[in-house]
Amino acid sequence: MELELQEKIGTYSIFTQVGQTEHEQIVFCADKATGLKAIIAIHNTTLGPAAGGTRMWSYQNEADAVNDVLRLSRGMSFKNSIAGLNLGGGKAVIIGDARKDKSEAMMRRFGKFVDSLAGKYITAEDVGISTTDIEYIAMHTKHVAGKPEYMGGSGDPSPVTAYGVYMGMKASVKKVYGNDSLENKKIALQGIGNVGKNLLERLVKENAKVYVSDFYEDRLQDIIKQYPTVTAVNLEDIYDLDIDIYAPCALGATINDDTLSRLKCNIIAGGANNQLANEKIHGDLCKDKGILYAPDFLINGGGIINVYYEILDNYNRERALRHCEKIYDNTLKIYDLAQKDNTNTQTAAIKMAQERIDMMAKLNAVR
Repeated sequence: MELELQEKIGTYSIFTQVGQTEHEQIVFCADKATGLKAIIAIHNTTLGPAAGGTRMWSYQNEADAVNDVLRLSRGMSFKNSIAGLNLGGGKAVIIGDARKDKSEAMMRRFGKFVDSLAGKYITAEDVGISTTDIEYIAMHTKHVAGKPEYMGGSGDPSPVTAYGVYMGMKASVKKVYGNDSLENKKIALQGIGNVGKNLLERLVKENAKVYVSDFYEDRLQDIIKQYPTVTAVNLEDIYDLDIDIYAPCALGATINDDTLSRLKCNIIAGGANNQLANEKIHGDLCKDKGILYAPDFLINGGGIINVYYEILDNYNRERALRHCEKIYDNTLKIYDLAQKDNTNTQTAAIKMAQERIDMMAKLNAVR
């Protein structure tokens, strides 16, 4: 089912949007004392409790926040399914500037809202949320993962997310160039937050030629000091480089009509969620332009794989990394499926993820 919520959000009611995306439950959370305004979206619990991180962002308006959480939670259903996890899809967003508006009290209050769902939703980290925030949330609910290691948790999931993206990127290079070496490959890395920074470290070690951009100038300057071989570019200029790989690792929808008319690359493989502004239109455009698109929910699943083993109460980093390495082979399988079905890679990945959900739904129906 194609999402076009951004364009229609002013016309359609929230119930229409939820019906479009087949969500099970949306929870609006507000607390005047702490300034908390949050939305928890539970998309599908066929495979297990809905799991997905909480994002804190300065949305332009509340409609954008609703649109984002619906897209993100739906993506988590596919991400958890295609990774072979026994988890459903859910996500939460907190409206506000994580650098200015966040407080201990706000995070603890949010933890109470998560707890009120009695385990139907398990939260974790995403953009704007740190392990310290997770610690505050965990004071009021056990339905949280990615807790600091000193609390017996798995810690920051970003390094494992980046490892999965790296696996997917190497599989994509294998498909296009015949071998999976990233040496001397020109890679435009958009966004150097926790995931982007960890991915950058791997790319530099493999002697790739990396260009970086980021919303925060101070973060960009710190990276340039740390990695002298990396080239900084302006936010908008990242789309105009002559490169091999475009790696979006910030917010979604950066693959759209405008950017696809400008991008000069053979591969798109990054850590951001919901990279395609429109799954069908822009998935097909990538295919038509000869750009190999690595479906985001396939290759950025390392973080949820990591916290999955914490949720099972049997966390082992080595086990999580081994599971994450399956992303390499799964990426190649998706490319083969897309080629066989003569469809875009996003559609092929959704097909594979949905088949597992449907299979388990039938199994659950058997008494």
